[in-house]
Amino acid sequence: MAKPTFLLISLILLVLQSSSSLSVSSQNPNPNSAYNELKKNRFPIGLLPSNVLDYTLNQTSGDFSVNLDDHCQITLPPDNYLATYSPRVTGKLLEGRLAELDGIRVWAFFKWWSITGIRSNGEDLVFEVGMVTAKYPSRNFNESQSCEGRSSS
Repeated sequence: MAKPTFLLISLILLVLQSSSSLSVSSQNPNPNSAYNELKKNRFPIGLLPSNVLDYTLNQTSGDFSVNLDDHCQITLPPDNYLATYSPRVTGKLLEGRLAELDGIRVWAFFKWWSITGIRSNGEDLVFEVGMVTAKYPSRNFNESQSCEGRSSS
């Protein structure tokens, strides 16, 4: 009787260990890792402001979330569009594309517009605002900006 019990416990432990290794979402307390993830996927780090606290990324689905320390406002180069970031930015990381973005808005043509996607297109980035797109050189986003109206810490 002890042998089947041992076998059952071993099987349960094996299943638990396998299911924990299948969990690909990971919380990373190192804010630099969010920037490293951008670089690894051929995006410039300047797509995120400098106040990232942490991020999660599901390696299987590509779903991600980035947590900032607060709302953030920056001016995007080269046309000086004002952009705001919510304390939490979410989306999906796909090959060469950040899709289903939520939490980034830009002020243009006297209205706030949500940036819904960003595609890497060679040396350019293509920003998607609904059905409208705008292309900018990727090099304009090589540096992460500090939030406006805050002192550096």
